[in-house]
Amino acid sequence: MNRSALTGTAAGVAAVFLFLGATACTGGTGDRDAKKDHGAAACAHGTYAWSGVVRGYRLTGLADPITIKKKTHSVSGEIRPLRGVSYKPHMTSSGTGVLAADAIKALGRHLGTEEPLAGPSEPAAPDEVPERFHHEGGDFLGAYYAWNSVDLVEADFTYTCRSGARPVRGHVVTWERTGGGFLPCSEDVIRDAPSVADAAERAAARKLCPAGSPARSSA
Repeated sequence: MNRSALTGTAAGVAAVFLFLGATACTGGTGDRDAKKDHGAAACAHGTYAWSGVVRGYRLTGLADPITIKKKTHSVSGEIRPLRGVSYKPHMTSSGTGVLAADAIKALGRHLGTEEPLAGPSEPAAPDEVPERFHHEGGDFLGAYYAWNSVDLVEADFTYTCRSGARPVRGHVVTWERTGGGFLPCSEDVIRDAPSVADAAERAAARKLCPAGSPARSSA
């Protein structure tokens, strides 16, 4: 049975899943905004030092459990967005002088990502319309599971200004790509292939596959 997975990038996916969390600072208006902008401009050419990089997958959508009782060469269905799941890229920091968008871009350069990481201006809510899927060319029979997921990236940083001001420390949360898959419950979850066997796949198998099935047991 061919395993199938779908992926996208932060730069190329219109319906995105963003991280809910605190904004970069408590922020205000008027003089406070002016001071924040002045602080960022005065420290626009500093350097970042990164640590504690963590990557993980989270479910963003699930299909209903799929049971095919008669062998077929194609299968279709829908993956519905999970209620209450929203992921918005954001930054928290110990002071002024760092903008969330700049910090996220710097993290992408540090990690050498092929596409830019999702920035704070990305839409804050997932598409509410179920996503259709269709697979052909196999002998489909038995129980299957299908899901969508997002690849989250977070890291701590220390930002040092050239002016010699006290370094700013902070934390960034963003995402690199969205993805998902459609797999048979009759196969074990493969743990040595990060692009396929991730936390989202295991969570989907536990939720959708029958008790005692290889996928659910190995998840």
